[in-house]
Amino acid sequence: MEGLDLSCPDWVERLKSGRGLVPDLDLPNPTEGDRAVGIFNKLRLFDVPATPTMGEAGGDWFRRIVWVLFASLDPATKARLIRELFLLVPKKNNKTTGGALLMLTALLMNERPRAPFLLTGPVQKTADDAFAAAEGAIALDNVLAKKLHVRDHKKTIIHRDTGAKLEIMTFDPDIVTGKKVVGALIDEEHILGKMPKAKKAMVQLRGGMMPFPEAFLAIITTQSDEAPAGVFKEDLTKARDIRDGKRLGDMLPVLYEFPREMQKDASKPWRDPANWSMVTPNLGRSIALTSLVKACDDEEANGEDALRTWASQHLNVEIGVGLHSDRWAGADFWEGNVDETLRDLDVLLDRSEVAVVGIDGGGLDDLLGLTVIGREKETRRWLAWHRAWAHRVVLKRRKEIASRLLDFVEAGDLVLVERPGDDVTAVADVVCQIRDRGLLPEKLAIGVDAAGINDIFDELTSPARGITEEQIIAIPQGWKLNGAIKTTERKVAGGEFVHGGTALMNWVVGNAKVDDKGNAVAITKQASGKAKIDPLMSTFNAVSLMSLNPAAMHKKYQMFFA
Repeated sequence: MEGLDLSCPDWVERLKSGRGLVPDLDLPNPTEGDRAVGIFNKLRLFDVPATPTMGEAGGDWFRRIVWVLFASLDPATKARLIRELFLLVPKKNNKTTGGALLMLTALLMNERPRAPFLLTGPVQKTADDAFAAAEGAIALDNVLAKKLHVRDHKKTIIHRDTGAKLEIMTFDPDIVTGKKVVGALIDEEHILGKMPKAKKAMVQLRGGMMPFPEAFLAIITTQSDEAPAGVFKEDLTKARDIRDGKRLGDMLPVLYEFPREMQKDASKPWRDPANWSMVTPNLGRSIALTSLVKACDDEEANGEDALRTWASQHLNVEIGVGLHSDRWAGADFWEGNVDETLRDLDVLLDRSEVAVVGIDGGGLDDLLGLTVIGREKETRRWLAWHRAWAHRVVLKRRKEIASRLLDFVEAGDLVLVERPGDDVTAVADVVCQIRDRGLLPEKLAIGVDAAGINDIFDELTSPARGITEEQIIAIPQGWKLNGAIKTTERKVAGGEFVHGGTALMNWVVGNAKVDDKGNAVAITKQASGKAKIDPLMSTFNAVSLMSLNPAAMHKKYQMFFA
C-alpha cells in the first residue's frame, strides 16, 4: 500500500452530480471501517428534536470519510495509511458536531492504553460546542455513560477501560506545542493561519504523532474570511495538490469548493443558489436552502464586502482581494487582469518597448515596494511586475501580519533583509537590469516617494550604478496622486493594465482605503492603518511616469542580450 493515491481527478463532476468527494480506494481493513461507521451511526444529536442518531440524521458524505479513515488502519502493521484528513466544508454543514463525534468514535475504537486524543478550536465557542456535542451524545446512551467518564470542568472524556482520554480545548500554541497525541482534530484552521505561532505549534503537533503508527490528524475548516494565510494556506495548498494529482501524500483531501473558474468569473456563478448544493453536502439536513438565500440577500444589501465575507464562510468562496466599502475602485477589477508569466521580470522586459520604475516605503516598519511597468511592444498594454523588501524586525513589530508576510516570502514576492540598506541595493540591481536592457527612459524613468528618496537617490547615482539625476524624480503624494490613481483604475477596468496576480499585490490592493478630497481621491498609509500598501503606492508612482508616454533610451547595452 506504499504511495497510496488519494487524488480525486473527477472532483468537479462529483460536485455537480452530488456524489461524495472521497475517491474509490482499496484499503486494507474494511472491517475496521465498518465497525467505526457502526459506532458513529449510533451516536445521537443532543440538540436536535427527537435526538436522532447520526445514522438517521447524518449524511453519507461524512460516513464515507469515517469509513476511509479507519479502514486505512493496516491490521498487520497497525499503521494508519491515511494519516491526515483535510475537510474544507462551509458553516452549518455538521462541521463541528461531526468532528466531535468523529473523535468520540476514535476514542471508542482505540486499543492503546492511556492514548491521548485532542480536539481543539481557535475560539472558546468552538471548543464549547464540540464538547457539548460529545457530552450530549454520551448522556443519551446508557452504555456510553457507563464506559466513559466525563469531566465537565476540564472538558475531558476518559475511557474507563483503556484509560485513553479526549481533551477538548481552545487552541493555544504554547499548550499544543510538545503534546503527543494518537489522534487530533483541528477545527477552523483558517483562523489559525492568522496566528504567528500556529505554524510552529502544528509542526510540533505532527511531530508528537510520529511515535504512534496509528495516529491521525483531522483538519475540518471553512474557507478564510480573508485571503488564506499561514499554516492554513500551506495545508490548503497541499490538499489541493493531492486532490489534483500533483503530489502524493497521506492526507485525504475533501474540499467542498467551487472550481477556480467559477470563483473568479466576474459574472459570479457562485452567487446563483442553483449551484449551492455543489458545496453544501448537508443541505436538507442541518441547513435549508431558503435560510441560505435569505442570509445571502441580507448580506448583499450591505455591500460587496459583506457578501464576499458571507460567501467565504457559507459557500467556501476564496477571498483574493478584500473589497471593503471604502476600497479603491480598481480593486473590483484587479483579479481579472492576471498574466502569471509576468511574475518573471525577464518576461516583462522581453515583451516591452520601454519600462519605468516606481518605488515607495522603506522604513523599518514598512515594506519597500518596487513596481516595474513596461509598455508592451504591439498592444501598448501596460505590464506590471512587483516586488517588496522588509527588514526582519517587521515580523516582531507587526505580529498581526507576520504569518501573512512569511507567506509572501515563501512565494518569492517579499524579501527579508538583515541590514538597512540591503533592500536599497537590491532595488538598484533591478533598476540597472532594466537600464542594461536599454528599456529605461533617459529622463523621468524612476518615480520615488519624496519621503524616502535620499538613500535610493544616493545608491542609484553612485559611480558604480551610473543612473543620472534626470532619470529620478520625486512623485508628490496625497491628493496630488489623484491622476495616477484614476489612470490606474481605468486601465485595470479596461483590461489595459496586466500584472502577475501575486498574493502580495492582492493583499495590498485589498488593504487600500480611499479618502475623498472633494473632486479628488487620495490613498494614504494613514487611511489604511496598520495594513501595508507600499507596493501599490509604488505602482501609482510608476503609473505617473508611464502616463507621460516615455520612449526608451538608446539601446547601447543591447549587444549583451543579442
